[in-house]
Amino acid sequence: MLILRFGALLSILLSGLIAGFFYAWVCSTMWGLDSLPPHSAIEAMNAMNISVRNAVFFPTFFLTPIVLAVTGLAALFAGYRTSGWAFVLGALIYSIGAFFPTTMVNVPMNVALENLPIPTNVDEARTVWMNYSERWQFWNQFRAVASGLCLLVAGWGLLKLPSTTP
Repeated sequence: MLILRFGALLSILLSGLIAGFFYAWVCSTMWGLDSLPPHSAIEAMNAMNISVRNAVFFPTFFLTPIVLAVTGLAALFAGYRTSGWAFVLGALIYSIGAFFPTTMVNVPMNVALENLPIPTNVDEARTVWMNYSERWQFWNQFRAVASGLCLLVAGWGLLKLPSTTP
């Protein structure tokens, strides 16, 4: 039971960290970038996209669905059906709503922006930035909501674990 509780707490921690990461982009980072001159916004976004490829971000982004799924399967195996299915559902919500949109939409957009020469003409740079920013923000909001739901479901899974073993 101790290992299961540890998995549940780790699931909540990772889910909360990644939800907060996506949420911060929603309510501050992108608004700040949108307020900059477009060439500065493009340069800053490229720098942030490069910097996020690090060993601190890796476990939060990549291990969240794994920890959720393992915790869910362990709970199911231990006979805690409601908790088990909650953690498995959290893994699915995160995978479908945050992990796959990141890998299929946001990261390819980031790579395209990074590989695009920054236009020197302000109007062209504004067009590039606004086209990127609007679509990127839509999918980031989607990821933030999905990650928040994942966190709620993981919290539900923890709450439904009994205080004693069966």
